[in-house]
Amino acid sequence: MKHILKHFKNYRKELILGPFFKLLEAVLELMVPLIMANIINVGIRGGDHGYVLWHGLLLLLLAVLGVAAAMLCQFYAARAAGQFGRELRRETYSHVFELSGRDTAQFGAGGLITRLTNDIGQIQTGLNMAVRLGTRAPFLAVGSIVTALLLDTRIGLIFVVSTPLILLVLYLVMKYTLPGYRKIQSGQDRLSRLSAEGLEGVRVIRAFSRQEQEQKEFDAAADDLTSLTVRAGKISALLNPLTTLIVNIAIVFIVWMGAAFVNGGEMEAGTIVALVSYMNQTLLALIVAANLIILFTRAIASSRRVGAVLDMQPSVTVRKVNEGKGDLSDTAVAFRNVTFAYHKNSEPTLEGISFTIKRGRTVGLIGSTGSGKSTVVNLIMRFFDADSGGVYVNGANVKTLDPRTLREKIGLVPQTAVLFSGSIRDNMRMAAQNAADEDILEALQTAQAGAFVEALPRGLDSPVEEGGKNFSGGQRQRLTIARALLKKPELLILDDSASALDFRTDAALRAALRKEMESRPDMTVLMITQRAGTIKSADSILVLDDGRLTGCGTHDELLRENPVYQEICHSQGITLVNTREANA
Repeated sequence: MKHILKHFKNYRKELILGPFFKLLEAVLELMVPLIMANIINVGIRGGDHGYVLWHGLLLLLLAVLGVAAAMLCQFYAARAAGQFGRELRRETYSHVFELSGRDTAQFGAGGLITRLTNDIGQIQTGLNMAVRLGTRAPFLAVGSIVTALLLDTRIGLIFVVSTPLILLVLYLVMKYTLPGYRKIQSGQDRLSRLSAEGLEGVRVIRAFSRQEQEQKEFDAAADDLTSLTVRAGKISALLNPLTTLIVNIAIVFIVWMGAAFVNGGEMEAGTIVALVSYMNQTLLALIVAANLIILFTRAIASSRRVGAVLDMQPSVTVRKVNEGKGDLSDTAVAFRNVTFAYHKNSEPTLEGISFTIKRGRTVGLIGSTGSGKSTVVNLIMRFFDADSGGVYVNGANVKTLDPRTLREKIGLVPQTAVLFSGSIRDNMRMAAQNAADEDILEALQTAQAGAFVEALPRGLDSPVEEGGKNFSGGQRQRLTIARALLKKPELLILDDSASALDFRTDAALRAALRKEMESRPDMTVLMITQRAGTIKSADSILVLDDGRLTGCGTHDELLRENPVYQEICHSQGITLVNTREANA
């Protein structure tokens, strides 16, 4: 909550002026029944048309002033709530990027989306209504009761009796609806998760003809949410009839007792009209207060959900560890007895991994599916921290490096090609904000993407749809490779980035990369793949099997000595004889 409350100090003026003007409107509203009573008691009863006219103009003036005060209040409320929501959403969104994959997994993508949209919207609405009605409703309710008692203590007792009854109804309604609203928020989380998964995996769903099953699961979640909403709505629907019934009964007593007092000469008719108006004002103020409590409760629940994200300290932080470079100073990447598991108390994904990659070398990393290849990338990029052991980049323990500084040196081509909506130029410039078109085209040529980009009618200005869905898998991969190359990184990581490329394009890409390395001898390349043919010309190859490093050497050495590598190569039709013939 402290992360949310701290934003209030930026809007002290709005949070003071908004309620002040709303309080002014409430004061003006309390004056109206008294003036109406005087018009009836003095002007109409005495036939004084001038009195009626002037007091009528006074009512008009009060109405104009009330509207002006309300508009000013709503202006400050909207300004405070809008800017508050923007700052909180920005902070939350930025904080999510500071969290590791292990941290965000606790909330899930759907849960984070709900917090960034619905929950912050609830907080924003709560703040808006607090400024607009937080002072008006209780002041109007208490002011109406006090004024009624001042007008006539005997009839004022009706207010004293009816108001607790109205409050009792409000309490009972809220008691049974507020837990429902909390369940509704959980239901919205579930629906958001299903929506995100369904939209992201729509092709897979179609490929396996799972549309009906997915639709049923979505419908079940939507039906549960609807049921919860309807149930809470039914209970809330009792609020107006019950409170209106109590108020109408109170008004009957006011009119009945007032008529007797008027007939006895103890009260004037205009006073009865004022008392009836105050009773209606009390009802409306209490109903508004009840709705405010519901809004505040939902806003508080949302604040706790958003606060849970903001309170989470990133597990990946800069730790001041005394780590000298020593014999690692000439290395690009080194792992020293690294063990890592994605979940606590689960089998390690990597166990006891140690290797060294020298600067300016091309190193291949190969292994079967689930062997831990992408986990190595995650640890180098410091998306996660190793459970034990040390990961070094340029001779320094990554835990002593700021993650942003670390990642500026690395060009990553992820296993799943990720493009963003915009243009090809926009996507390329994510790596180098001020890159010239010539540099972009050069990177595209190296990545074997220049030909198809130049063939597009709009070239670099060609649109990229969400996720790059208007390009093929191979085109997306080549564009992401070009983006990483444009960054001119010290370390280039290709995480199975050629899986969608044909062998001819893959070979051309490798040849272009070798040429790129000749012009930049300090650049290190780590190629992660399941294709032995892609990395057989690498300076050295690391072989992973079930989270353990089983071999390190050249293609020929591993093919002679490493059973795991032999099995991979044989399954792909690569033998030592074929390799020698190819080299010859």
